[in-house]
Amino acid sequence: MPAPPDAERLARAALTYLAEPGDPALGALLAICEPAELLAAIQAGTLPAISEVGRAALSRALGRWQIRLPKLPAGAGIADAGRDGIRVICPGDAEWPTPLDQLGQARPYALWLRGNADLRFACARSVSVVGSRAATSYGGHIAGELAADLGERGWTVVSGGAYGIDAAAHRGALAAEGVTIAVLACGVDYPYPAGHADLFAAVAAQGLLASEWPPGARPARTRFLIRNRVIAAIACGTVIVEAGERSGALNTARHAAELGKPLMAVPGPVTSAQSAGCHRIIREWAATCVTRATEIIELLSPLSVPDALAPGGGADPDAWPQGQGRLSRDDGVLFRDDGVLSRDDGGIFRDGDRVSRDNLDADSARVLDALPTRGGAGTSTIAVEAGVDLDTVLRCLGELAGLGFIERCDRGWRLRRH
Repeated sequence: MPAPPDAERLARAALTYLAEPGDPALGALLAICEPAELLAAIQAGTLPAISEVGRAALSRALGRWQIRLPKLPAGAGIADAGRDGIRVICPGDAEWPTPLDQLGQARPYALWLRGNADLRFACARSVSVVGSRAATSYGGHIAGELAADLGERGWTVVSGGAYGIDAAAHRGALAAEGVTIAVLACGVDYPYPAGHADLFAAVAAQGLLASEWPPGARPARTRFLIRNRVIAAIACGTVIVEAGERSGALNTARHAAELGKPLMAVPGPVTSAQSAGCHRIIREWAATCVTRATEIIELLSPLSVPDALAPGGGADPDAWPQGQGRLSRDDGVLFRDDGVLSRDDGGIFRDGDRVSRDNLDADSARVLDALPTRGGAGTSTIAVEAGVDLDTVLRCLGELAGLGFIERCDRGWRLRRH
């Protein structure tokens, strides 16, 4: 595939400002439209009709993209975002990792990178090492040792830059002078968590920071789950070092299994709640039990896919841990496959009348994430930050208030003080 022309590159970069990654409507449109044509259509408010997306859903999608247009930099401004070693790559570029294409219409529109390593080359021999943020000393030690051993053997370590297992994996690879990639849920120039500013600088110097969000983008709770599919896709296999029953690392594991990638887990003490998720995916998802780097490399060299994880294999999706349910979209209606929370004709269904942030549908979670931690915000401000249309914001605000998450204030809406 030839490298994309400058117009396509600029348009794809612009789309990262307007749409959240993995937006099914935008993915379907990109399958039939050139990025520059699609960007012009969004700006004009005249999207082409497509059978994959219902008319009402397409209209809502246009609304949430257009509401961000005032924050879209001009062409020169987007180009200026590539400063301080930041660059953008697109499908068709020599540096684009082809495994990302396995995500289909959920493939990133573009990737923003900071660092000197070549992403495609680095991903050719790579392992995702992820786990709990609240890691134990055991988990942190194992993650660091595995990453260091993998780095010494020429394998790239991919993780998410979070506290706990992720940080231990990055530091282990850096200590071994290996290449490591941190896939972020914010702009590559936005150090989050702030305590990892030095770590991210070291990763950029020795590897890469990668993100689907443009420079300056702030993190949000839902964005961490969205980016996990990229962590799983770009690596040859995924290792879960330490994870509780509801750890976000299990979401990465799910993506790896769905993509047919080898899935591995490190066992922990049977008395440790932080290893319960690892034990479960070994027992019920047919993940391979690994304890050292040589076992990981043996499984991936040559790359082999366990039958249980291949399409049509023996891994039972119904056995996947609850609370990590996927969201599917049908004519603009969101459904969760874990039965905890679904939406049908505007109604909310609860499991035992318990509703937590993890149980919210995608739009409500984005709206909740958009509220400032201090003070309040008006509906228009919330809509821009969440990337949804005003009608959706009004609906979600009413539901979130009814569920006790937020309350009215002089400035509009604020998080409820418990």
